[in-house]
Amino acid sequence: MVYPKIQLAQSIIEIFSAQGITNIIISPGSRNAPLTIGFAQNPNFTCYSIADERCAAFFALGIAQQTKKPTAIVCTSGSALLNYYPAVAEAFYSEIPLIVVSADRPQSKIDIGDGQTIRQQNVYENHSVFNANLTEEASIENDLKINKAIETAVLKKGPVHINAPFEEPLYETVDTLSVTSKIINIEVPLEIKTIENSEKFVSLWNTAKRKLILVGVNEANSIEQKIIESFASDPSVVVLTETTSNLHHPSFISSIDTLITPFEDLDFKDFQPDILITFGGMIVSKRIKAFLRKYKPANHWHIDTLRAYDTFGALSEHFIMKPNDFFNDLLAKTTLTASDYFSKTNAVYDLRKARKQEYINKIPFSDFKVFEKVIESLPKNTQLQISNSSAIRYAQLIDIDASIEVFCNRGTSGIDGSTSTAVGSATASLKQNIFITGDISFLYDSNALWNSYIPKNFKIIIINNGGGGIFRILPGHEEKPVFNTYFETSHGLTAEHLAKMYQMNYFSSSDLISLEENLINFYNTNDAPCILEIFTPTFENDVILKQYFKELV
Repeated sequence: MVYPKIQLAQSIIEIFSAQGITNIIISPGSRNAPLTIGFAQNPNFTCYSIADERCAAFFALGIAQQTKKPTAIVCTSGSALLNYYPAVAEAFYSEIPLIVVSADRPQSKIDIGDGQTIRQQNVYENHSVFNANLTEEASIENDLKINKAIETAVLKKGPVHINAPFEEPLYETVDTLSVTSKIINIEVPLEIKTIENSEKFVSLWNTAKRKLILVGVNEANSIEQKIIESFASDPSVVVLTETTSNLHHPSFISSIDTLITPFEDLDFKDFQPDILITFGGMIVSKRIKAFLRKYKPANHWHIDTLRAYDTFGALSEHFIMKPNDFFNDLLAKTTLTASDYFSKTNAVYDLRKARKQEYINKIPFSDFKVFEKVIESLPKNTQLQISNSSAIRYAQLIDIDASIEVFCNRGTSGIDGSTSTAVGSATASLKQNIFITGDISFLYDSNALWNSYIPKNFKIIIINNGGGGIFRILPGHEEKPVFNTYFETSHGLTAEHLAKMYQMNYFSSSDLISLEENLINFYNTNDAPCILEIFTPTFENDVILKQYFKELV
């Protein structure tokens, strides 16, 4: 085996191997050569070479999202690691373990005018769960920091930063290790299985006639079926699920905005919960956030093993537990409460669904119509990645088959790395992966296709409405003369030549007939990754969407 001569690099590689960190995404550079040599020539690691650091970091995020294990990204010194920052922030808020290993100059070379030198230590301090600033020589202290970084990434499910200074020469190798690295076993703390002082919460539950359960980003098949059935059979419980919740039941409300957008003040007061229970990650719906901030619940309980955000200004309790453990304990001690909360809400939602179908049936070719057709066409048991902005919001309005797993970068809700995340996810998933995105998000992250690891059956669906269509939905844009250029970023670009350059199959549609035909060919073509670009009318989409909410009553 070949090892880098620099002992600090040897220590990092040996500790990573011992701790089971196997996926390493490397961006080319010189200062990180000792790490590149050591990782790439060690059979214990699966290494990927991705030149664009921003894409590399989101690609790693996609792998970590699927494996639930820390994925490492390795870069050279200077501005390289700053390009990781968007993905680091996303990992921080989405609770995804990511390990950044940045090569650095020795501290004596910082701030003296050398090229590709910046102040790298603690650069992610506001959005990382641990920072390990190593010294140049291999040492027990450095080993402890490396172990601690990995342990923290695992236990706190977030990004960590290991900054490693290397002095030249960088490319020298040896045949044998010259360090014996210290390995510390990661001790996972015992999980809390029961609710502390449960009598108080049991009493609140039993007396509350309006219990609202709101589920954000959530792993598929993670909630026990008996708990789901308990929710569904309780007349005092209403469950609101988002597309990213991956939680399904016929009695759950899967399109929050469809239900509450037409509400007036009296409706909101009737719907105001006594108890709000939340679990899962970030919430997409701005309307549910606005509702709960104005019509606050008397109690807001959040269930999460790590964090609780006071999203609605009403957080009263953070249960540091897994949802299954919390509900198994709570529901075993509580009784059903007589209430018309579910029946009244469900009657309204049934009416909304009927109105929705009537409206979709009559609207012309547009973003809304396309999302309905595309989501309806998705093959069962696939994995769906959705970009941010308009794409995830339209998806919130359409029912998705329960066999389809849904993912979206909702930690920071940025469009910047959606495609790269989807590609990384596809490499780590055994399922068929389909990615739905808008044109701006796709173009913004087009370097995601500069990637040698895209599976042949990977599919990208681009809804191209000629700009940032979401800004047309917002009030007041008609009054802004700079809107087209500075907000919507109007363009006449397509993905056709990008598909050709990256040797991907390309399909395009601009009407319903060609869309239905192309969807069949698109799903059946697996000799190379495919792009289906759907062109929708720029100026009609916002009108059609706004009218939708008016016709739900």
